[in-house]
Amino acid sequence: MLDTPCLVIDLPAVDENIARFQKLADAAGLKTRPHIKTHKLPFFAKRQIAAGAIGITCQKIGEAEVMVEGGLRDVLLTYNVIGDAKLDRLAALARKCTLAVTCDNLTVATGLSKRFAKEDTPLTVFVECDTGGGRCGVQSPADASDLASKINELPGLRFGGLMTYPPMDHADKVDEWLSDAKKRIEDAGLACPVVSTGGTPNLDTLNAFRHATEHRAGTYIYNDRSLIARGACGVEDCAAAVKSTVVSRPTKTRVIIDAGSKALSSDLLGLEGFGMVREAPDASIAGLSEEHGTIELGDSDWDPAVGDVISIIPNHVCVVSNLFPTVWVKDENGEITEMTVAARGMLR
Repeated sequence: MLDTPCLVIDLPAVDENIARFQKLADAAGLKTRPHIKTHKLPFFAKRQIAAGAIGITCQKIGEAEVMVEGGLRDVLLTYNVIGDAKLDRLAALARKCTLAVTCDNLTVATGLSKRFAKEDTPLTVFVECDTGGGRCGVQSPADASDLASKINELPGLRFGGLMTYPPMDHADKVDEWLSDAKKRIEDAGLACPVVSTGGTPNLDTLNAFRHATEHRAGTYIYNDRSLIARGACGVEDCAAAVKSTVVSRPTKTRVIIDAGSKALSSDLLGLEGFGMVREAPDASIAGLSEEHGTIELGDSDWDPAVGDVISIIPNHVCVVSNLFPTVWVKDENGEITEMTVAARGMLR
C-alpha cells in the first residue's frame, strides 16, 4: 500500500493519450513536439518520441539539460533567455543536441547573438508571436517579419520560423495571423520552414491550423480537471491522480485529508474547489491549508471513514507534477514502479 499523499500515473492511459495526440496531428498534417512540463520525465518523453514525435518542447534550460542528459536529442526551448549564466548553459546544451529557441524582442536576440557568435554552429531562433494569448510575443505580423529579418542578420543566429502559444479558441484567426506573418517574411526573402502552434484544449481543432507545421501540447499526456471542464477529455482519460488518506471526520459533512496545497496546488483555473474526488465527484474540496484538505460533502451520500484512501484528479496537473519528488507508475498488469521526477524544480 502506497504512503500518501502521492501521485500515481496510469501507464495505459498515458499511452492512449500519447497515441491520440499523434493520430490527431497526423490527420491534420502536423508534426508533434510534446511539451515535457507536465510529466518532467525522460521516461515519458521517450515514449512520446517512439510514438512519432519529432522532438520535445521545454520551457527552462534546466528542464532541457535534464532531458538531454536522459537521451533526448531534439529540443525547442520556448522562453526568452536572458543573462550570461543562462547563455553559457544554453551554448553548452547546443553542443549536445539539436536546439532551437524563441524570442520576441531584439534585446534577447542580441544577447543570443553575442554568445553564439563564438560557437561553430549558429543557433536557430524562432520569433514568438502573440496571436491572442496575451503573454509573450510580437504584436503583429509586421513585427514578426521585422524581427525575423533582424535575427537573420545577427552573427551566430539563423531564423528558423514562428512560434505561438495561441488562445484556446478562434484557431482560424490564429492561422490567419500566422499566415500573414509567414507571407511577409517570405516576401522579404527569408524562408520560414517552421510554424509551431500549441495547446492541449485545441487538439480537436488542429485542422484549422492550415499554415502550421507542428503542434506542441503538454497537459494531454495526463489530462486534468480543467480539461474535463473544457470538454477536452473525460474522467477516464485522466492518467494522474493524487492518492490521499482521510485523516479526520469532524462532522457528518466535513472530511479532512492529508493532501493540502503542497500536494494539490492552490490553482483553481476558474473552477470551484481544488480537485475532483473520483469516489465522489459531487463532493467539494472546498479548502486547502499546507498539509490539510477540507472536503465538504453537501448533499453527497459518500460516507468515507478515517483511514480510507481516495483518488483526486487535480485541477492543474502540471503544477502538481512539480510538487512531488517521485511518482508511482502503474502498468497494465497493476505493477507499480517509483520514478524520480527528474526535471522537478528546474526553474532556471
